[in-house]
Amino acid sequence: MSKLKSQFICSNCNNITSRWSGQCEACGNWDTLSEYESELKIANFTKQKISNDEGNFSTRKIGENKEEALRYKTNIEELDRCLGGGLVAGSVVLIGGDPGVGKSTLLLQLLAKISNQGLETLYISGEESQNQINLRAERLDIKDSKINISTNTNVTSIANHIRKNPEIRFVVIDSIQTTFVKELGSVPGSVNQLRHSVLEFSDLAKKLDITFLLIGHVTKDGQLAGPKLVEHMVDTVLYFEGEKSSNLRILRSHKNRYGATNELAIFDMQKEGLKQVSNPSEIFLEEYNAQAPGCSIFPLVEGSRTILIELQALVSESYMATPRRAVHGWDNNRLAIILAVLASRCHLNFSQLEVYFNVAGGLKISEPAADLAAAATLISALKKSSLPENTVIFGEIGLSGEIRNASKTIERLNEAKKLGFKAAITPTLKKKPTNLGIELIEINHISELLKFF
Repeated sequence: MSKLKSQFICSNCNNITSRWSGQCEACGNWDTLSEYESELKIANFTKQKISNDEGNFSTRKIGENKEEALRYKTNIEELDRCLGGGLVAGSVVLIGGDPGVGKSTLLLQLLAKISNQGLETLYISGEESQNQINLRAERLDIKDSKINISTNTNVTSIANHIRKNPEIRFVVIDSIQTTFVKELGSVPGSVNQLRHSVLEFSDLAKKLDITFLLIGHVTKDGQLAGPKLVEHMVDTVLYFEGEKSSNLRILRSHKNRYGATNELAIFDMQKEGLKQVSNPSEIFLEEYNAQAPGCSIFPLVEGSRTILIELQALVSESYMATPRRAVHGWDNNRLAIILAVLASRCHLNFSQLEVYFNVAGGLKISEPAADLAAAATLISALKKSSLPENTVIFGEIGLSGEIRNASKTIERLNEAKKLGFKAAITPTLKKKPTNLGIELIEINHISELLKFF
């Protein structure tokens, strides 16, 4: 069999080309092309793995010999919630996030909690030396934990060590981009190295009931680096988010085969490590000023929890031909739709004004129930008048200006009541909740918002 021609693949958009260049022709990013190892040695390596597994094929009926998934509590409640109740034996978890956001810190703290339960753990680091890890452990006050550490990132060596030590239950790979299969020959982090490394760890997890936690780098736009197929090969994908100017860190579930997606965990980054935030609403509302125009409180539902957050808007005169629209934490296109509806249905003209919109606290929201709160915030900023005090607001806005119902109304109202809010501006509810202890102000059309200013 003759050797195939070399090809090059973009790590950002996965475009394949027959020649190398400094810039990807498809997405325009620089220094993202690497050799795509579609060569004879990879074909031979793959053939060898297939031949080694021949004769192991077996089937059984669905539901036959059904076993309940074994879950391990991490003793970090926020993390357990995000994972759907704990770490599942035999699963592979991928955690992505910006450099310095706290991925390694979180997983070191996690392994310390697990090792204190008498379970054997292994921490593989390809980015830090053992001395650096020891210094981090000392800062986190976990230097006495019984975590096994190694800086060997050879996948074959890691697999052989795990097979020889079946008592190991949890393995952290920091990071997956530093691991390599020697037979492939390509540099760590390339497409084929990533694919074969994750496949090997996933195979080990399923056969030995070991939980793997893989740390993954992210690109400039916040996506996990490498081909998207890595996300498809694992059981759970978590993203760690955080503003550099804030100590708040948000762990968000994007995929979970053993629990609900869109769950949220919130931590506070301190010198001693990550501390859980049990009541995030109080944190996000710490500096809320009810008398200030251009503010509203929106009860956000993320997974199984409700969080009250502050939406802020500022409008000002523009001296440019095209006034600026700056949005942080919300969809820019959604803001454009709300502005168009306000102009068409309420005759409020923002076309000559600059509009700045912000979700306080660094959260990113996407649910349509924020529409009504966003509209109220914009009107408040334009009219320079504040909403009634101790009032939350939520509801979806249609293009004709109608206010549509939002999901989990009771949960939103209960959280508002718990934090001392007295009233809620909502869509007209089909089923009226009773004995909530909070006044309901129901509206049908966006124009009805004007009466509050």
